[in-house]
Amino acid sequence: MMFWWGNHMGGWGSMLMAISTIVVWLVVIAGIVALARYTAQQRQEYAAPPPPRPTPEQLLAERFARGDIDEPEYRHRLDTLTTTVRTPADRS
Repeated sequence: MMFWWGNHMGGWGSMLMAISTIVVWLVVIAGIVALARYTAQQRQEYAAPPPPRPTPEQLLAERFARGDIDEPEYRHRLDTLTTTVRTPADRS
């Protein structure tokens, strides 16, 4: 008896087997991609939040400390910053 001879699978059976093999591999690859994206997203959720932005007063103080501006200019700009009334739209 020869099991490998005459398996009675026609052209449609071979085509169905080839298509199903391709579909199975596509599902496996899609699962791996989905798992990789999910784990990358989970890592981003646990990342540290960005540091807060410095205030205008802090930026001005840094410029003064570096020597970019002199003391009279620092005092003038600081007075301008502290006396100017800011609206909520300006604080963004």
